[in-house]
Amino acid sequence: MDLCAMARPHVAIIGGGPAGLMAADAASAWADVVLYEANKAVGRKFLVAGQGGFNITNSVGGADLKAHYTPPGFLDAALDDLGSGALRAWLADIGIKTHVGSSGRVFPLRGTKPVTVLQAILARLAARDVVLRTEHRFTGFTADARPILDHHGTTITPEADHYVFALGGASWPVTGSTGGWLDAFQQLGVRTAPFGASNCGVHIPWPANVMQPHAGKPLKNIAVSAGGHTVRGEATITAHGLEGNAVYPVVPALRAGLATAGRATLTVDLRPDLSVQQLLGRLVHVPRKEFVAALHLDRPTAALVKAHTTQEDFFDPLGLAQAIKALPLSVTALRPIEEAISSVGGIAPGELDARFALRRHPHLFVIGEMVDWDAPTGGFLLQGCFAMGRYAMGTPS
Repeated sequence: MDLCAMARPHVAIIGGGPAGLMAADAASAWADVVLYEANKAVGRKFLVAGQGGFNITNSVGGADLKAHYTPPGFLDAALDDLGSGALRAWLADIGIKTHVGSSGRVFPLRGTKPVTVLQAILARLAARDVVLRTEHRFTGFTADARPILDHHGTTITPEADHYVFALGGASWPVTGSTGGWLDAFQQLGVRTAPFGASNCGVHIPWPANVMQPHAGKPLKNIAVSAGGHTVRGEATITAHGLEGNAVYPVVPALRAGLATAGRATLTVDLRPDLSVQQLLGRLVHVPRKEFVAALHLDRPTAALVKAHTTQEDFFDPLGLAQAIKALPLSVTALRPIEEAISSVGGIAPGELDARFALRRHPHLFVIGEMVDWDAPTGGFLLQGCFAMGRYAMGTPS
């Protein structure tokens, strides 16, 4: 038999975000690939994600990288296959050089826009004969569990040996990630979890007259704790509460507390580099009216402390020092999923095999934010999506 004359398998990928694009690249090494996208162009969410500082991965590797993902172990094999170093090498191979920022986040070199990265990926796929078909929207499944797509009112069912779904979760619905596919998978007998916001702001019942004048102001170099997890970073005061890179990693703990008790506590250390004793040393011989100046508290920080302490504690050296080191803030809710950077919920991880194929329907693969896993910002979300795409389609199935 002439092996060279044998037909290559066909792979249909549905969804043109980071996970789908990487899956297309990986599958093109051993299959004929067609990628279907609902929008007029692929990568819309990829471009939106890059508007706020385009950290495409994070420099940590090995166990330190895996520790940022939940549920524990779910993405370990994929991250072993395509870690942050391997992703940077792949980007360099398509002409996108990267650098590591001071926080460990990895960015394209200064001046490289998200659209430039997307164009480089698309050039790579074109060179590997991947076919792109836009304005094809997933609407459901046939009786034999093959996807149905709508293209300007015409229904089609792609012929393929393997189908890869990368439809996104429910965050940033303006980009097309609406989570509207959930019912179709439930009808296949696939276990799912409801969508929830992640990497989002939190509601804190501010005294309006105290905090609203400071909406939009940053709290720099703080430490935030919840559920036994502490994060250093920065937060922004908003009309509804707090948001920012110090808050996002503790959202899972806050979500759990809200689910069980209806409330959760966010503890803020406003001076993480100083101890209570060091703060006291700056206050013991200072008049009460000079406490704020002695501790170099800016107006938003001083207002935050004053709003959440008694007058007696605010003007007592020990009470003020203890409040600054561990200010408890009551969280009553997370911000709506439409505002969230990412979402949890979707396909339950236990429904997938080691290569992210559905156990009930092994010709269907599900990757990216469609699956119920979580990670903080800082490059970990994109890293996880890219790794899932590579691992699902890295070898013939």
